[in-house]
Amino acid sequence: MERPKLQVALDLQDLPSALAPLQKAAPHLDVIECGTILCLAEGMHAVRIIRSLFPDKPILADVRIAEAGSLISKMAFDAGASWVSIVSGATLNTVEAVMKEAAKHPGAEVQIELIDGWMWEQAAAWRDLGVPQVITHRSRDAEAKGALTWTERDLDEIRRLTDMGFKVTVTGGVKPEEIPQFAGVPVFVFIAGRGIYAAADPAAAAKHFQEVIAATYA
Repeated sequence: MERPKLQVALDLQDLPSALAPLQKAAPHLDVIECGTILCLAEGMHAVRIIRSLFPDKPILADVRIAEAGSLISKMAFDAGASWVSIVSGATLNTVEAVMKEAAKHPGAEVQIELIDGWMWEQAAAWRDLGVPQVITHRSRDAEAKGALTWTERDLDEIRRLTDMGFKVTVTGGVKPEEIPQFAGVPVFVFIAGRGIYAAADPAAAAKHFQEVIAATYA
């Protein structure tokens, strides 16, 4: 089983605040996410700057496309994004439009952000359109109750999505101590946000995440 990647989600309100921890943690990161908040605050300028600083790392523009898929995805890809996100409530026409735009950019990929209410029939339709990635969260009920564990239902969902052919990213306040729960589960990317960028030592925090991932997937 391939070792999962580590992604930092930069959900900050200005570029300097995002760049300060990013530059420290970057040697220990596999993927950089220009979070939704950062994209709203700074626009595609944030993607361009981060791409210029880190030309060899995949960059997600977490624009969470709901409509106007061709235009928004083109803006993100032209700015240097490797991946863009679409909300699971978007129409299939929108998903198809984003996939067509991604095809014009070598190596570009599309993610579906699985929010409450998505259905397996939709997942099958996304796969038929060639969508390669999905992003899943822990059980909302468990999270609302303050649970620090991922349920077997969550893990089964990841397995089933993988069996369908998706690369599955895991997000939702992931902490290093939770990662061993995923042993044997095919995760493509683990996302950490405040656990890295708000840490007293972002480099040490990212390094610790990588060490736990490596130990879990040894």
